[in-house]
Amino acid sequence: MYTFLLGIVLLIVGYFTYGKFVEKTFGVNQSRKTPAYTSRDDVDYLPMGSGRNSLIQLLNIAGVGPIFGPIMGALYGPVAFLWIVFGAIFAGAVHDYLTGMISIRNRGAHLPELAGKFLGKFMKHVVNAFAILLLVLVATVFVTAPAELLHNLMNGWGSLGLIIAAIFIYYFLATLLPIDKIIGRFYPIFGALLIISALGVGIGLIVTKAPIPELTLANLHPEKVPIFPLLFLTISCGALSGFHATQTPIISRTTQHESQGRRIFYGMMIAEGIIAMIWAAAGMSMFNGSSGLNELLAAGGPAAVVSEASTLMLGAVGGTLAILGVIILPVTSGDTAFRSARMIIADYLNISQEKIKNRIWIALPLFAISIALTQIDFTLLWRYFSWANQSTAVIALFVGAMYLYLARKNYWISLIPGVFMLMATTTYILNAPIGFSMPLDVSYLLATIISIVLVALFFYYARRKRGENIPLEEQVASWQDAV
Repeated sequence: MYTFLLGIVLLIVGYFTYGKFVEKTFGVNQSRKTPAYTSRDDVDYLPMGSGRNSLIQLLNIAGVGPIFGPIMGALYGPVAFLWIVFGAIFAGAVHDYLTGMISIRNRGAHLPELAGKFLGKFMKHVVNAFAILLLVLVATVFVTAPAELLHNLMNGWGSLGLIIAAIFIYYFLATLLPIDKIIGRFYPIFGALLIISALGVGIGLIVTKAPIPELTLANLHPEKVPIFPLLFLTISCGALSGFHATQTPIISRTTQHESQGRRIFYGMMIAEGIIAMIWAAAGMSMFNGSSGLNELLAAGGPAAVVSEASTLMLGAVGGTLAILGVIILPVTSGDTAFRSARMIIADYLNISQEKIKNRIWIALPLFAISIALTQIDFTLLWRYFSWANQSTAVIALFVGAMYLYLARKNYWISLIPGVFMLMATTTYILNAPIGFSMPLDVSYLLATIISIVLVALFFYYARRKRGENIPLEEQVASWQDAV
């Protein structure tokens, strides 16, 4: 219990200390106009208050990741708490803040555009394809996962197909309509339900004195389970997730002032970390250890754990509300996944989104692909998601490091977590059965070599870019300033 409570305290303290340090390092400019005003189109670009933006950002980035991931990560024991706490403070929140703020400085650009500007034009094309694939995969799973949870909650009443169809209709409307029409109106309500459900489970764990294990040297390393790299890909949302880099530009286009960035981007990642801590603690303490958790996961997956934990902790009514909160998470990330994919394609092809017909013809193929994917056995394909997700995080962190390097600021705050996750993702794909199936020690060695080479290339490109005959201010200035 003490490890759990201390972790929550550290996350909150991290927001007020390291978050402030990251904000000061970046250097906000209160007088600089944001894209919400300079590019206003009342569809994707329009100013909204920081409270509404914060709740939308939390729901955008959350999905089922900070619940399902930590539940799976609970099998590693209390060492999972360490990754959630320190990952969220020093990696995930930095990743989200820099992605959001650099996007604000660059007309609300998405990650492919930022990668092209700061890592080279070739990376723009690579990241563009990578991001769209990731978003379509996420959106598809965030149709089926909440539909199955809702179908189970209704005790099988009604057709699963009809529920899926209803979710797709909602996604289509949320993707096409101006952001303040559906997302801006309903997300604050959804956000309140999410927070209440998470707090209900968390307070229940404390009041009932749940046997949450303490972190000790004896349980630091589970037998026969390599913590590195598996833990760092199992728990992504809640600690560090590249999916967030596809979502933060949505809110960078509605942020009123740069000074709101720490609350919206850094703060909501910390909030997600707290949610992850609660569900990891529930997974560790409510099912008679890892063996009981394993049995429940084998029987019904993480969704069964959520249902069981919510009902046991909060009773029938409270448990139902908690499950509804969990259902909302993927729904409110699935709609913005489609919306983000539409915006990325529109930016890539330079197509104005003011006219709804332009939004429709971009969105329709995305939905057609997603509907087709729901008919396929997604299990094998989805195993690549963790690697793709964390690889996207690596790219976003290197973009942040390059921006700070060119600005002659402390780029290590982004480069160090970027290199760490580069090692983890490279080791994973070299060692995993879905990758190259190499022995773990060989994977460690090759991942180290690959990481050193890529970091050397980063510094070579960064020094060359800094040395170009382009004034520093122009290298890091926003497109809106250039205009």
